[in-house]
Amino acid sequence: MILTPVAPDRLRRTLAAFESALAAPPAGRVFRRIAVPAWGVRARGRDAALHHRQALALAASFGMGLRRGPPQSGAGWDGRTLRTGTEAYVLLHEIAHFQLAAPSRRRRIDFGLGAGPETGDRARAERGASLDGLAREREEAMASLLGILWEAALGQPALASFLDQNWLEGAPHRGAARHFSTVLAQLAAGGFVTATGRPTRRLRRSEDAVRGPGRSSLSGPV
Repeated sequence: MILTPVAPDRLRRTLAAFESALAAPPAGRVFRRIAVPAWGVRARGRDAALHHRQALALAASFGMGLRRGPPQSGAGWDGRTLRTGTEAYVLLHEIAHFQLAAPSRRRRIDFGLGAGPETGDRARAERGASLDGLAREREEAMASLLGILWEAALGQPALASFLDQNWLEGAPHRGAARHFSTVLAQLAAGGFVTATGRPTRRLRRSEDAVRGPGRSSLSGPV
């Protein structure tokens, strides 16, 4: 959900302000691949169907099982299968989570992060959560940006997701741009994107650091 909607007549100015606040040139080049004004609205009709097929093919190529029906019927990811009855950008976001999750969490409902926005079986997802606090926030931010970069790589409307997931919130201030650059750098350090910000097929190999009974935290490179 967009916290502060950007009016269409202000979009280009907002994108320009965000880009100008990016200190490192590589981050600016990555942002320009996302910030295509025509990508500010969701695909419809044949384009949406094509994007959905692309996302399913990518998921299958990672070895993710596919299951018909919406996430509300259980969970977007039940530890083995991905519910296919949702939009392409949601599927790409789940793929990003699959890449970023610790190996043991990759086989948990909703990747051990607790219930997602579309999860139907919320009680089960919350019981299966093992990552919380700042570690969860960090992984959620990384999955958000990685999913968006998959959209851009596939020619899908990445800017719509960038807006929906509030990356432009506070864009007139440098904090928003710093957050983008920081998360991008974290993805690059983990090998999930190239030096030019293009998504890779890397799967995380390290486990979470144990912090306490039933809970874990991220530590160091993923």
